[in-house]
Amino acid sequence: MKNVLKAVADFQQEVPTIHKGTQGYGYSYATLPQIFEVINPILKKHGLGFTQLINGDELKTIVFHVETGECLESLTKIPTIQLKGMNDFQSFGAGISYFRRYSLSSILGLITDKDTDGVQKESKDEPKPLPAITDERFAKALEKINEGKYTVEALMKSFSLTQEQKEQLC
Repeated sequence: MKNVLKAVADFQQEVPTIHKGTQGYGYSYATLPQIFEVINPILKKHGLGFTQLINGDELKTIVFHVETGECLESLTKIPTIQLKGMNDFQSFGAGISYFRRYSLSSILGLITDKDTDGVQKESKDEPKPLPAITDERFAKALEKINEGKYTVEALMKSFSLTQEQKEQLC
């Protein structure tokens, strides 16, 4: 195991913080392509590779040393939950993506900006960013506004709208 551990330690000394650039579900996160773009050249430089295997509801993340075959493994259970607006397959796919990001970040010791999960503090001076609204949900909101059951003000207080959506409101 000494070769894979040394290579991972060398990798960790070189890999930069991976900045979160994608908004979703009320928080920001680094996507898998963003993570891969940063880590793949550095992994290669240090003779490392990785794979992530799905077996039922489990994700196995394996980081391996290319020359010796030594490896580190992590096994994560992907919980089955129903996400609002998604069918079972979409919810499970979202879970896979989520756990791939966090399992890989964990096993490699990646830093993706400051960790605010569970201890998020909002300043009273800094408003919380509004989540984007999907086109489908926007269309339903327009129907409710036309029926007099919802207001434009409430919509704009709750969601970040695209320029096109704002124009549709006018």
